[in-house]
Formats: sequence, structure tokens, C-alpha cells
Amino acid sequence: MTSGPEHELDVVVVGGCGHVGLPLAIAFADRGRRVGIYDINDHAVKQVGGGQLPFHEEGAQVVLDRVLEQGSLEVSSDPAIISRAEHVVVVIGTPVDEHLNPNPHAVTRSLAETLPQFHDGQMVVLRSTLYPGVTAGVERVFAEAGLSVDVAFCPERIAEGKAMVELFALPQIVSGRTAEVRERAGRLFRSLTDTIVELEPEEAELAKLFTNTWRYIKFAAANQFYVMANDHGLDFDRIRTALATDYPRAADMPGAGFAAGPCLFKDTMQLAAFTDNSFVLGHSAMLVNEGLPLYMVSQLEKKYDLATLRVGILGMAFKAESDDIRSSLSYKLKRILEFRARQVLTADPYVRVDDTLSPTEAVLAQSDIIVIGAPHAEYRDLPIEVPVVDVWNLRGGGSTI
Repeated sequence: MTSGPEHELDVVVVGGCGHVGLPLAIAFADRGRRVGIYDINDHAVKQVGGGQLPFHEEGAQVVLDRVLEQGSLEVSSDPAIISRAEHVVVVIGTPVDEHLNPNPHAVTRSLAETLPQFHDGQMVVLRSTLYPGVTAGVERVFAEAGLSVDVAFCPERIAEGKAMVELFALPQIVSGRTAEVRERAGRLFRSLTDTIVELEPEEAELAKLFTNTWRYIKFAAANQFYVMANDHGLDFDRIRTALATDYPRAADMPGAGFAAGPCLFKDTMQLAAFTDNSFVLGHSAMLVNEGLPLYMVSQLEKKYDLATLRVGILGMAFKAESDDIRSSLSYKLKRILEFRARQVLTADPYVRVDDTLSPTEAVLAQSDIIVIGAPHAEYRDLPIEVPVVDVWNLRGGGSTI
């Protein structure tokens, strides 16, 4: 490969102020790499450059403070920063549209906008979930531009909120078209973890989709079991706990609850599209998981005159101890209740982007029924005087409605 200019930066993370890019960038910087962040969100760039996390990520603030103080992290909204790096990590995934179809061109079109910033000798690492074949499409973009650039797909598999542990503890899948590309990508990620697993690009693309879809299907199975038990007045979580006690073959059965967020549903639908919409199991999982809010409201209507009652939802993030509301099913629950109940009140101690939220104390004081939307730990022992719907069994009072 033709060598490019001497690089001022080891790594630039494109889209580096988001939930995936920022933990990765500061992790590289904390391990001695010279790191740049490029992001088109000027507000987030100013936040990160000023030492403020744009979102909640456990353990990240102290690392951000440290790398900024050391001078090993640079944050910019100028795409020219890309040209200064040896490795360019691209955190742009494949979205699905309102018809649940993936847009496989999102990554290549985004790269085309910054193509003048790339030069021979660089390595481009694709990081977010990709529709199968997108890595090959990115290779073609650079080849057609006459650029001699290595392209690797190294999928992130980090649970949001645990990035500053799992980036270092989990194995890293690296993929590339040649052994040399895979070795080069492996050297980069050995800055973070000792265990590197090599695949071909198309294998890695499916590996990432299989990972998220498998989790989504497991949650759907648990939610279907929950509905079966609840329809007969039985407590699913009591049954689940009993069957898993000292029984390893059932130890991984999850509890019931909202299976949501920006990845699991989307990636299951991408896999369905990849199979020409013949992925019956994936579509069934979607119907179960996405149908849980409506099921809960229907059960409440059987027990209460819901149209006369105020319902409070505690927890609007998509998961516990998170401030991320992307694809949160608590909001789907809210929309249904706004049609079925007298009034809906919502609270979340982490979420900062929803100005309709009320303080927890106000929701408790005004509500006739409380629903636990996101199982934040602080709700576990919260004094509540009205009936509580807790499919998670966070509070230990059972999961039945």
C-alpha cells in the first residue's frame, strides 16, 4: 500500500460524540493513543471539548477529564481532522426507515461527503451495525476514488452504560478482506483488549446482526411466557426465578419487560430484510416485544375504569440507569395511555431531553396507578401508596397485572 503523510493522530472517530463513538475515543486516548473526534453536532463538540459528557455513561466522566488534561484527545466539527489520522473509525450505522427497510447507502453516502479528507495509507474501520454487503460497498467507494485505503469492519458489541468496562473486557471481532488488513485492525484494537477474533467482512456483518437479534428473540420468548402466565393470574417472575434456581440450563432466561433501544429491534428488522422478509421468528419477536405496552394497557382496562384515572409512568429511558430515550417503549406506552386514560404523567431522573417530564414526587402525588417503565434502581424501595404495575418485578411485589 502506498504510504501517506506522517500522521499527527493515531485515531479519528467520525461521529465520535455519540453513545458508541465517545466511549471508544476516550478509551483509545486513555490507552496512550493520540485521538481526534469529528462530529457534525457543534453543540456536542463544544460539550465534549469542554469536559462535559452529552449523555450518561458510567465511569466515562473521569476518563474524559483525564484524557483532556493529558492533551491526548482533540474534538472538532471540521472534517479536515480526518486527514491527520492513520486510523479513521466510522461510527455510522445502517438505519431502517418507516417501512422497516434498511438503508444500505447511508454509510457510503456519508463517507462520500468526506472523501476529500482521506488519503492513501489510511485504515478505515467501520464500527456500527451494517447491513450485509455494506463493507464491500465502502471498499468500492474508495477504489473508485482511486484511494489505496484499508477497510475493516470491527463491530461494537458493548452494552450502553457498560462501555468503560466492556471495551477492555470483551473480545473484539475484526474483519477485513485480507490477512494484512485484519492484522492491522487487530493491532489497533489490542490497545484495548487482548482477545481478537478474526472473520471475513460478510461473516462479521452477520455476526453483529445475529448477536442483537438473538437477544431480541430471547426477550420476546420471556415476554410471551409473561403473557401466558399473566393471562392465568400467575406470576411469571416467580416461575422464572424458581425454574432457574441452581438450574444452569435456564439461568439465562431473562425477565419480562420492555425490549427496546436503538439496536435490537432495528437489527432484527435488518436481518429480516436480508432474508427477503422470510424471517418468521424475527417478525414474531417484533410483534411480541412491540405489543407489550398495548397488552399492559388492555390488562389495566380489565381491572380499572382507566378512563377516569391518572396513570403515572416512572422511567422513560429505554433501559435502567440510562438517559437514552431512543426507541423507548415507555413512550409507546405513554401514547396508548393518552388515548385510554384520563391523564398520563411521566418522570425519569436521568432523561434531560424531554421537557414534559415531571418530578417523581409530583407523579406519585397525582397518580391513581403507577407503571414502572424503566426499572431504575431508585424505584425499588420508593414509597408508593397506589397500585403499581411492575412487569419487571423490580420492587419484589410480583409481576402480574
